Amino acid sequence: MVKICCIGAGYVGGPTMAVIALKCPSIEVAVVDISVSRINAWNSDQLPIYEPGLDGVVKQCRGKNLFFSTDVEKHVSEADIVFVSVNTPTKTQGLGAGKAADLTYWESAARVIADVSKSDKIVVEKSTVPVKTAEAIEKILTHNSKGIKFQILSNPEFLAEGTAIQDLFNPDRVLIGGRETPEGQKAVKALKDVYAHWVPEDRILTTNLWSAELSKLAANAFLAQRISSVNAMSALCEATGANVSQVAFAVGTDSRIGPKFLNASVGFGGSCFQKDILNLVYICECNGLPEVAEYWKQVIKINDYQKSRFVNRVVASMFNTVSNKKIAVLGFAFKKDTGDTRETPAIDVCKGLLGDKARLSIYDPQVTEDQIQRDLTMNKFDWDHPLHLQPMSPTMVKQVSVVWDAYEATKDAHGVCILTEWDEFKTLDYQRIYDNMQKPAFVFDGRNVVDANKLREIGFIVYSIGKPLDPWLKDMPAVA
Repeated sequence: MVKICCIGAGYVGGPTMAVIALKCPSIEVAVVDISVSRINAWNSDQLPIYEPGLDGVVKQCRGKNLFFSTDVEKHVSEADIVFVSVNTPTKTQGLGAGKAADLTYWESAARVIADVSKSDKIVVEKSTVPVKTAEAIEKILTHNSKGIKFQILSNPEFLAEGTAIQDLFNPDRVLIGGRETPEGQKAVKALKDVYAHWVPEDRILTTNLWSAELSKLAANAFLAQRISSVNAMSALCEATGANVSQVAFAVGTDSRIGPKFLNASVGFGGSCFQKDILNLVYICECNGLPEVAEYWKQVIKINDYQKSRFVNRVVASMFNTVSNKKIAVLGFAFKKDTGDTRETPAIDVCKGLLGDKARLSIYDPQVTEDQIQRDLTMNKFDWDHPLHLQPMSPTMVKQVSVVWDAYEATKDAHGVCILTEWDEFKTLDYQRIYDNMQKPAFVFDGRNVVDANKLREIGFIVYSIGKPLDPWLKDMPAVA
């Protein structure tokens, strides 16, 4: 029986291994992590992450051929294939601070594998890592190998949160990079055979190690670039009276471009886009390619510009001050159907409003008060370290209250900011919300989810990203 072990029970490791266990009943899969609370959660009815469909998959396999354990050494030493799916945060100090990936957790995982292995193993990098990581890991393993042979493969994940289980069941492609040696190719085939249980052969792509590592960074950079492109256009649309939805639709009908990822918004978020682009920038700089680095940096600059533009629009519309005004924030996760807040644009928007002394009332159907408070007090890249290494529950932000209902959030508010495109925000009773707000009542739609004309009929002053401006807003220029 083939045994697989995955180090790291997070957003990638947990769902990926659960699906492998479901699709390959003949393979024993163990997910290990040093965090006891996280493993306990995976073994309970309340899984540590929310992902549609994940619950059912885990419950079907858990205890049969899917196990969650803190006994890292036992499962690593027994495994034939070891996936490494640990955090790779952006460094905050030292060489490459603010851009380079911090490979501390990766390196310690590699050393554990070297220490406890008694048989040959295939080691698979599943975390998003900078190009040439495999080479570094290979060195650690070979120098500590005690005669045991390791083959390193790169198998980047391309999951989108909110649809991760669907993406795993029916992937666009599975990418496996390995050494172009007989042993390397044998390892590639072994991993290919696992995926071939349910993925059609023509969707399993094999490349060399570096191509696989770079493909993941490149894919995320291209996606983020599309969002920044349409967001840059949204600013121009507002200035000229064009409608960004119409422009994006017209552009997207070109089959060479396609319609996906062309929704203007308050900005992109998520654990990977910014991190991967910063990583790409750093790799370009290290390889003497400043022009290429500068090109990709611009994608992040536009994203930051979009968030600050939104905050400025809110403040400028409300007589240039939000001091002590209650503002409702609907949605805090970085996109709908996930409770994930990593790098969500809501953090910078809320911080911007708090900087102008606003009082915030926040509602998100999937994000806890504890998480929101942590996000608003944490330093920029702290979120990407394991929970037990993050700063302990920080001081609460007093001007922030977290409520469990959109009507409660908007009661007595001067303005409403919609920062996540949850479906329920489309069907709220906006007449009821308007009646319970201070006047003039503002809606700032950062996701273009509401029908602006209907809201204007009720009496709201509405700002939608990239749409022709309300007469009220035209008189109040948004200072950039």
